[in-house]
Parts: sequence; structure tokens; C-alpha cells
Amino acid sequence: MDTDLLVVGSGIFGLTVAEQMAKKGLQVTVIDRRDHIGGNCYSEPDPETGIEVHRYGAHIFHTSNERVWEYVNRYTAFTNYEHKVYTTVNGEVFPMPVNLGTINQFLRAHYTPDEARKLVEEQSREVAGHKVNENFQTKGISLIGRPLFEAFIQGYTAKQWQTDPQDLPAAIINRLPVRFNYDNRYFNDVHQGIPVDGYTAWFERMVDTPRIDVVLNTDFFDASQPFNIKDAVGQLPVVYTGAIDRFFDYSAGELGWRTIDLEWEVKETGDFQGTPVMNYGDIDIPYTRIHEFRHFHPERDYYPQDKTIIAREYSRFAKRGDEPYYPIDKQSDREKLNEYKRMARDVQNVMFGGRLGMYKYFDMHMAIGSALSHVDNLVAPYFDGSAPTLESFLHA
Repeated sequence: MDTDLLVVGSGIFGLTVAEQMAKKGLQVTVIDRRDHIGGNCYSEPDPETGIEVHRYGAHIFHTSNERVWEYVNRYTAFTNYEHKVYTTVNGEVFPMPVNLGTINQFLRAHYTPDEARKLVEEQSREVAGHKVNENFQTKGISLIGRPLFEAFIQGYTAKQWQTDPQDLPAAIINRLPVRFNYDNRYFNDVHQGIPVDGYTAWFERMVDTPRIDVVLNTDFFDASQPFNIKDAVGQLPVVYTGAIDRFFDYSAGELGWRTIDLEWEVKETGDFQGTPVMNYGDIDIPYTRIHEFRHFHPERDYYPQDKTIIAREYSRFAKRGDEPYYPIDKQSDREKLNEYKRMARDVQNVMFGGRLGMYKYFDMHMAIGSALSHVDNLVAPYFDGSAPTLESFLHA
């Protein structure tokens, strides 16, 4: 195999490792079983409307990590887009995440920030002390009280996870801010935006070097192609970003994932819902949200005025062959993951990374930051001789 490093998976983690090591003079081969690079961040123009769509659901770049921000700006400029989400509950539209506007609209009140904070504190007293971080439900009630939790979080979560909120880890809801002012921006990060030319153009620039060979439609587990698990592992360094349970042929059991299905529809109107993302919190509405992609690029005045494209998003448990999105991370999953970590220690010169390889949810900036750290601490030291083996953060 005429390459110095094999990267399995062309998602944002794998591409970052490949780009960094190519700049250090290595010849890198990136393989992916899909027909495109970028993983779930992939975007492309819809053939009927010309509107750029995110084929695997909406992606908004945001970060407060200055190293990551400086890094991504080498390959793309960003618009000044700020993500704002609304939710429909009982036939009424509310701003999300929960903020002072949500609270006052829901309660038909005009609370001040201090009054709203006091109200939520009173309504969350049923959860205190060590119980706060017991699970998703207790954490959610501790943040916004039971009435707001049941109205805006419980139904949506039931559809998103189809798992009892008491069986979900508290950390899931930590991603959702709660504000006692009228700021309804979804993210708190210093930097936020959408790539001016789209995600795919960004990723293509990252691999636009003769030191990186990208081979698509290539499955690491297909023995008929040269870069397969049997012939590669032990023969050359491998950065593996696929599912860790698949790497070990599910020998310790399958890890639990949620996936999504997108139902696409072109609408004969220039604006279907007036916002990029509308959540639906009612349990009797089967989809969790609707994306309208034209709103991610309001600066593109060439989009048609008589057509728009939407995608209804449905959530379900992932099966083999599905694209895994969100790790469920139940106690049984953590026990299996610990076994896979133990097994990974015995695999020489393979580093497991990324969302699938580490069984950990990453936003884009987190995946990039993790990849940069992997390069600093593991991959680059291996090639300069200061580390004898290529190990993974999984070993920690």
C-alpha cells in the first residue's frame, strides 16, 4: 500500500487529521464508503430548486475555541448567520431555547428576569442535591421546572429518543441553554456562521493537495479492495473514524444509536415557514422538526421566489446499515464501550477517533478540536518517533 497513513472515514474529524498530516509531509489516503466527502456535514444544491441543502440535516458551525476558528478560516469564510429556532406546541409558536420570551408567552405573563428566575427556582425544587444530575429528566426539571419541561422538552425528547428520559444521561440537555432575557440565539459561542460557499466546498479545499488521495465508494470491511481491515491493520498506521463496535464485528454487542429519516418536499412557494428550523413538541406530530434550507443563506438572492425545499425529520433507533447520529449512551452502552476500549488496547497502530470511533456526540467544532489534539498528542509524535505506537484517547 503506497501511503504513509490510512484515514478511514472522510467526516470532519478524519479530514482534519488527513490535512494536518499531509502538511507535515506525509502521503495520506482517505477512504469512505459513501460517494462524497464530509460525512453528515455534506451539502449540495437541490437539482430542482438550486437551493443548497444539508443532506443529513441542518448543520450550523459555531465555536468559542480560537484555535479551531483560526483553523477553519484557512479553508472557508463564514456568513454572519445566527441560528434561531422556534417550536410549535399546542398550535402556538414559541422561541427556543427557553428564554424570558418563552416563559412569558407560555404563562401569559410579563415577568422580569428576576421574577422569572425565582419562579423557575420554585418549580424546580422537587429536584435538588445529588438528584440533579441523575438523568435527563431530573437535569431538565432542575433547569426550567416541571411545567416548562413537560411543555417544551418532554414530548420532543420522547420522539427524538424513544427512551424514558430517566434512562437518558443528564449531559444531553446540557447542550440547551436557558436564558432569563429575550436572547433567543440557539448558541452562546463567540463565533457562528455558515460557510459562504457551502460545506462541501470547504471540505474539498482541505483535501486539495497531491499529498491526499481520497477514495470513495470504498468500504473498509470489503476484503475485495486493497484498503481493507484485514490487509491494512498491522501493515500501516490507521486512523479509524467508523463505528468502534463494527471494527470489532460487534463482539461485545451493538452500541445504541439514534438515527434520522428525512422526508423531502418541494413547495410551490418562496417561503414555507419563515425560519430555517421549526421544532414540533407535540407527541402526536410524528416528526421532530422541519428544515427549510433557503433560510440558511438569506444573502443568496438568486434562489427562486416561487419554490422552496423542506425536509421533515423523523427520529428512530438505528439498525445496521443506517447512518448513526446520536449515541444513546445508556448504562448498558457504557459497559459495552468499556469492553471495546479494552479490546482497542490490543490493536497496534490504530487510533480510534471521531463521533463513531469514540461513541461520543461531537458538534463540528468539537470534532475539529479533538482531531487537532489527536494530531498533536498521538499521530504526529508517532511519525516523528517520539511515540512508539499510534494509540487512541479511548485508552484513557
